[in-house]
Amino acid sequence: MPETEADADLRLLTDAARRAGEIATGFIGQDLDIRYKDDDAGPVTRADLAVDTALKEILRPARPDYGWLSEETPDGDTRLGKQRVFIVDPIDGTRSYIEGSRAWAHVLAVVEDGIVQAAVVFLPMLDALYSARLGGGARLNGDTIAVSPRGALADAEVLATRPNLDPHHWPGGVPQVKRHHRPSLAYRQALVAEGRYDAMFTFRPSWEWDIAAGALILSEAGATVTDRRGLPLRFNGPHPQVDGLVAANPGLHGALMARLSASAPGTPGSAAKARNR
Repeated sequence: MPETEADADLRLLTDAARRAGEIATGFIGQDLDIRYKDDDAGPVTRADLAVDTALKEILRPARPDYGWLSEETPDGDTRLGKQRVFIVDPIDGTRSYIEGSRAWAHVLAVVEDGIVQAAVVFLPMLDALYSARLGGGARLNGDTIAVSPRGALADAEVLATRPNLDPHHWPGGVPQVKRHHRPSLAYRQALVAEGRYDAMFTFRPSWEWDIAAGALILSEAGATVTDRRGLPLRFNGPHPQVDGLVAANPGLHGALMARLSASAPGTPGSAAKARNR
């Protein structure tokens, strides 16, 4: 079968991610020259910048007509006029990288007209490469993966930060789930796609470079993936953030959205909502 454009892009992203891993691991144990971005946007290291440079040197010449959006490259309007765009996070989980944890990732995606076409999330310290292309399924190190089939919200294993379970987020009642956490947002998405956890959610505005790749891997693994309001995700926006993220198999996603929208049966206001439909 002839290689499609998405297949070729996925192969390119995979090669670039592995090269990024070589560069980032090569900085371990060195002076990282840690700096902190404005507006509490987190730390950046020599490794982040070196990986960003390498990814540009690999990806942009290979696809000169594609736009570019990266956490570590100053943004501009040029990408908005491009049909296809690379969206990358050179190191997702920089704090973990600094601390010597293994749970950080290189996150790469190709987006066409707002829809992710090919995606890679690579954790070099775990030798875990998650990948997907649109319509081609999701894989971990070449093996097909799928989301958990769990149907009940009670005791579901979810990945989320503690503030995301504050009652003010849940007009339908805080779900009684078992909470876990990983520092890399892309890794959280990948773990749900793999079926090791049942769901993940974050209600803070989320940068596209953190979630674009994981969103495709999740959806190709069978998840429903939306923003916190239940709306579909689109990428390469003028302000590259989306309104949070909720991902799980379709049934569990629906149960989460019911709690978030106060439409769970028997919750305050649900009867009035039913009368006013």
